[in-house]
Amino acid sequence: MTTLEFANVTKIYNVRGSGQLKALDDVSFTLSSRQTIGLVGQSGSGKSTIAKILTQLEVPTRGEVLLDGSPIPRRGKGLRSYRQQLRMVFQDPFASLNPYHTIRHHIERPLRLDHVVPRQEIDAEVRRLLERVRLEPDAVMGRRPHELSGGQRQRVAIARALASRPALLVADEPVSMLDVSIRLGVLNLLADLQREEGLGVLYITHDLATARHFSDEIIVLNQGRVVERGTADDVILRPRDPYTRELRAASPDPEEFFRARSAQTSGGVR
Repeated sequence: MTTLEFANVTKIYNVRGSGQLKALDDVSFTLSSRQTIGLVGQSGSGKSTIAKILTQLEVPTRGEVLLDGSPIPRRGKGLRSYRQQLRMVFQDPFASLNPYHTIRHHIERPLRLDHVVPRQEIDAEVRRLLERVRLEPDAVMGRRPHELSGGQRQRVAIARALASRPALLVADEPVSMLDVSIRLGVLNLLADLQREEGLGVLYITHDLATARHFSDEIIVLNQGRVVERGTADDVILRPRDPYTRELRAASPDPEEFFRARSAQTSGGVR
């Protein structure tokens, strides 16, 4: 089992002309394989800063990130190995895929860089990964991102993230840029992959309704501080902090969302 510990992390930015901005204030949590944590908060709450620190795009001002009890290396083979263990699905599938390259190239690249399978097995692995995210390989491999729908592009991004066979996945608002009609299919796919692959998933969102039904634990952030945490049902049904109650009031009815999810029938990928 892989365990990622975000330990007492504070992040302070120096803003020119405005002094300092504390984006995170002593935030801690532990994410393990086969667990989904929903990280919930409005824009500016610190969610994306956590994602950047986990992917080593930012460095904590105080605190540290530990993988299986050891600090994350900041350079060299150790950092590369860490990035193979933790992959990210970005918010915007329109921007996260290079428009000049084919879908085959996007999936092949991490397979080659991380030496996931022998060279002669790369084509078969590309096909397997696309099928894993419910895309037809022959229909999409030769295409470029602009030739696919938004939902298909996000599925390609998920397949690319899975190519290195990570233990942990950071999904940063993975459906917020998609049409409402196709969000549920992508979220169901992520939930199935988490369960079947034994992934640890940090699901970053502003929507308590989806966080409840896709998370084991929910952490609520407000202005860089953890204001509430607990099991998904406890946080949604018995919120203690006023901010959490405001988020719940602003979210769609969780029971209605769950009924829609349960009633969804299989169909074509959009």
